[in-house]
Amino acid sequence: MVIEVGDKLISDELFRKEFVCNLNACKGACCVEGDTGAPLELDEIDLLEEHLDAIKPFMVTKGIEAVDKQGVFYMDHDNNPVTMLVKGAECAFVYRDEVGITKCAVETAYREGKTSFNKPISCHLYPIRVEKLRSFTALNYDRWPICNDACTLGEQLGVPVYKFLKEPIIRAYGESFYQDLEKIEIELKSNSEFDDK
Repeated sequence: MVIEVGDKLISDELFRKEFVCNLNACKGACCVEGDTGAPLELDEIDLLEEHLDAIKPFMVTKGIEAVDKQGVFYMDHDNNPVTMLVKGAECAFVYRDEVGITKCAVETAYREGKTSFNKPISCHLYPIRVEKLRSFTALNYDRWPICNDACTLGEQLGVPVYKFLKEPIIRAYGESFYQDLEKIEIELKSNSEFDDK
Protein backbone atom coordinates (compact mmCIF):
# COMPACT_ATOMS: atom_id res chain seq x y z
CA MET A 1 0.00 0.00 0.00
CA VAL A 2 1.19 3.51 -0.84
CA ILE A 3 0.27 6.50 1.30
CA GLU A 4 0.25 10.00 -0.14
CA VAL A 5 1.44 12.90 2.03
CA GLY A 6 1.77 16.15 0.11
CA ASP A 7 4.19 15.42 -2.73
CA LYS A 8 5.47 12.21 -1.09
CA LEU A 9 4.38 8.66 -1.89
CA ILE A 10 5.22 6.54 1.16
CA SER A 11 5.31 2.75 1.22
CA ASP A 12 3.42 1.33 4.19
CA GLU A 13 6.42 -0.96 4.71
CA LEU A 14 8.13 1.95 6.46
CA PHE A 15 5.61 1.36 9.24
CA ARG A 16 5.10 -2.41 8.96
CA LYS A 17 8.72 -3.51 8.69
CA GLU A 18 11.11 -3.25 11.63
CA PHE A 19 14.78 -2.38 11.36
CA VAL A 20 17.70 -1.39 13.60
CA CYS A 21 21.25 -1.43 12.21
CA ASN A 22 23.30 -4.17 13.85
CA LEU A 23 26.87 -3.14 13.12
CA ASN A 24 28.33 -5.85 15.31
CA ALA A 25 26.76 -8.41 12.97
CA CYS A 26 27.12 -6.82 9.53
CA LYS A 27 30.31 -4.79 10.16
CA GLY A 28 28.92 -1.95 8.00
CA ALA A 29 28.73 -4.09 4.86
CA CYS A 30 26.38 -1.64 3.11
CA CYS A 31 29.31 0.77 2.75
CA VAL A 32 31.44 -1.73 0.84
CA GLU A 33 28.98 -4.06 -0.93
CA GLY A 34 27.06 -3.29 -4.11
CA ASP A 35 28.06 -2.35 -7.63
CA THR A 36 28.05 1.44 -7.40
CA GLY A 37 28.79 4.32 -5.04
CA ALA A 38 26.24 6.00 -2.82
CA PRO A 39 23.76 8.26 -4.67
CA LEU A 40 24.57 11.96 -4.31
CA GLU A 41 22.52 15.12 -4.57
CA LEU A 42 24.20 17.80 -6.68
CA ASP A 43 24.73 20.07 -3.68
CA GLU A 44 26.37 17.18 -1.82
CA ILE A 45 29.10 17.03 -4.46
CA ASP A 46 29.93 20.66 -3.69
CA LEU A 47 29.82 19.97 0.07
CA LEU A 48 32.15 16.96 -0.22
CA GLU A 49 34.61 19.03 -2.22
CA GLU A 50 34.31 21.98 0.16
CA HIS A 51 34.89 19.87 3.29
CA LEU A 52 37.33 17.35 1.82
CA ASP A 53 40.36 18.64 3.76
CA ALA A 54 38.47 18.13 7.03
CA ILE A 55 37.28 14.65 5.99
CA LYS A 56 40.62 13.31 4.73
CA PRO A 57 42.15 12.73 8.21
CA PHE A 58 39.48 10.07 8.77
CA MET A 59 39.97 8.38 5.38
CA VAL A 60 42.39 5.59 4.53
CA THR A 61 45.25 6.10 2.09
CA LYS A 62 43.66 4.24 -0.83
CA GLY A 63 40.47 6.28 -0.45
CA ILE A 64 42.39 9.54 -0.42
CA GLU A 65 44.35 8.46 -3.51
CA ALA A 66 41.13 7.58 -5.38
CA VAL A 67 39.55 10.94 -4.58
CA ASP A 68 42.71 12.89 -5.38
CA LYS A 69 43.03 11.18 -8.78
CA GLN A 70 39.38 10.90 -9.82
CA GLY A 71 37.36 13.30 -7.66
CA VAL A 72 34.73 12.79 -4.96
CA PHE A 73 32.14 11.35 -7.37
CA TYR A 74 31.54 9.66 -10.72
CA MET A 75 28.48 9.12 -12.90
CA ASP A 76 26.95 5.64 -12.60
CA HIS A 77 25.36 3.53 -15.36
CA ASP A 78 22.13 5.55 -15.02
CA ASN A 79 24.11 8.79 -15.39
CA ASN A 80 23.54 9.78 -11.76
CA PRO A 81 26.31 11.07 -9.46
CA VAL A 82 27.56 8.63 -6.81
CA THR A 83 30.46 8.59 -4.37
CA MET A 84 33.84 7.61 -5.75
CA LEU A 85 34.88 3.98 -5.30
CA VAL A 86 38.31 2.48 -4.71
CA LYS A 87 39.12 0.37 -7.80
CA GLY A 88 35.42 -0.17 -8.47
CA ALA A 89 34.84 -1.73 -5.05
CA GLU A 90 34.27 -0.02 -1.70
CA CYS A 91 33.35 3.63 -1.16
CA ALA A 92 36.39 5.90 -1.07
CA PHE A 93 35.14 7.47 2.17
CA VAL A 94 35.08 4.33 4.34
CA TYR A 95 37.51 3.25 7.02
CA ARG A 96 37.47 0.47 9.61
CA ASP A 97 37.52 1.06 13.34
CA GLU A 98 39.54 -0.89 15.89
CA VAL A 99 37.10 -3.83 15.87
CA GLY A 100 36.79 -3.99 12.08
CA ILE A 101 33.48 -2.19 11.65
CA THR A 102 33.27 -0.16 8.45
CA LYS A 103 32.45 3.48 9.12
CA CYS A 104 32.02 6.67 7.12
CA ALA A 105 34.79 9.28 7.23
CA VAL A 106 32.30 11.97 6.20
CA GLU A 107 30.00 11.17 9.11
CA THR A 108 32.87 10.86 11.59
CA ALA A 109 34.21 14.29 10.62
CA TYR A 110 30.70 15.68 11.14
CA ARG A 111 30.17 13.94 14.51
CA GLU A 112 33.52 15.24 15.74
CA GLY A 113 32.63 18.80 14.79
CA LYS A 114 35.12 19.11 11.95
CA THR A 115 32.48 19.86 9.29
CA SER A 116 28.87 21.00 9.05
CA PHE A 117 28.07 18.31 6.46
CA ASN A 118 26.86 14.88 7.51
CA LYS A 119 27.12 11.83 5.24
CA PRO A 120 25.10 11.79 1.99
CA ILE A 121 21.38 11.72 2.67
CA SER A 122 20.99 8.51 0.61
CA CYS A 123 23.28 6.74 3.11
CA HIS A 124 21.66 8.39 6.12
CA LEU A 125 18.16 7.36 5.01
CA TYR A 126 19.00 3.72 4.23
CA PRO A 127 17.06 1.33 4.09
CA ILE A 128 14.69 3.95 2.69
CA ARG A 129 15.37 4.50 -0.99
CA VAL A 130 14.14 7.74 -2.56
CA GLU A 131 12.89 7.87 -6.12
CA LYS A 132 12.07 11.23 -7.68
CA LEU A 133 9.11 10.98 -10.01
CA ARG A 134 7.57 13.68 -12.18
CA SER A 135 5.23 15.11 -9.53
CA PHE A 136 6.09 13.05 -6.47
CA THR A 137 8.96 11.73 -4.40
CA ALA A 138 8.57 8.05 -3.55
CA LEU A 139 9.94 6.67 -0.27
CA ASN A 140 10.32 2.89 -0.39
CA TYR A 141 11.78 0.22 1.87
CA ASP A 142 14.78 -1.50 0.28
CA ARG A 143 15.45 -5.15 1.06
CA TRP A 144 19.06 -6.33 1.04
CA PRO A 145 20.20 -9.70 2.46
CA ILE A 146 23.19 -8.12 4.19
CA CYS A 147 20.67 -6.28 6.39
CA ASN A 148 18.90 -9.43 7.63
CA ASP A 149 20.49 -8.98 11.07
CA ALA A 150 19.13 -5.42 11.20
CA CYS A 151 15.65 -6.75 10.46
CA THR A 152 15.99 -9.35 13.22
CA LEU A 153 17.18 -6.75 15.73
CA GLY A 154 14.41 -4.36 14.68
CA GLU A 155 11.83 -7.08 15.28
CA GLN A 156 13.32 -7.88 18.69
CA LEU A 157 13.19 -4.22 19.71
CA GLY A 158 9.89 -3.45 17.95
CA VAL A 159 11.26 -0.45 16.02
CA PRO A 160 9.62 0.31 12.65
CA VAL A 161 11.84 1.52 9.82
CA TYR A 162 10.64 5.13 9.96
CA LYS A 163 11.29 5.43 13.72
CA PHE A 164 14.83 4.07 13.36
CA LEU A 165 15.39 6.75 10.72
CA LYS A 166 13.92 9.69 12.64
CA GLU A 167 17.09 11.83 12.44
CA PRO A 168 17.67 11.52 8.67
CA ILE A 169 13.95 11.85 7.88
CA ILE A 170 13.82 15.13 9.79
CA ARG A 171 17.09 16.20 8.15
CA ALA A 172 15.66 15.52 4.70
CA TYR A 173 12.02 16.54 5.04
CA GLY A 174 11.54 18.42 8.33
CA GLU A 175 9.97 17.84 11.72
CA SER A 176 6.38 18.31 10.55
CA PHE A 177 6.76 15.55 7.95
CA TYR A 178 8.03 13.18 10.62
CA GLN A 179 5.04 14.08 12.78
CA ASP A 180 2.82 13.20 9.80
CA LEU A 181 4.44 9.77 9.75
CA GLU A 182 3.71 9.29 13.43
CA LYS A 183 0.04 10.06 12.78
CA ILE A 184 -0.03 7.62 9.88
CA GLU A 185 1.37 4.87 12.10
CA ILE A 186 -1.42 5.47 14.62
CA GLU A 187 -3.99 5.24 11.85
CA LEU A 188 -2.44 2.07 10.47
CA LYS A 189 -2.36 0.44 13.88
CA SER A 190 -6.09 1.03 14.18
CA ASN A 191 -6.44 -1.17 11.08
CA SER A 192 -6.74 -4.83 12.05
CA GLU A 193 -4.50 -5.81 9.10
CA PHE A 194 -1.53 -3.76 10.32
CA ASP A 195 0.17 -6.71 12.03
CA ASP A 196 0.15 -8.80 8.87
CA LYS A 197 3.79 -8.17 8.03
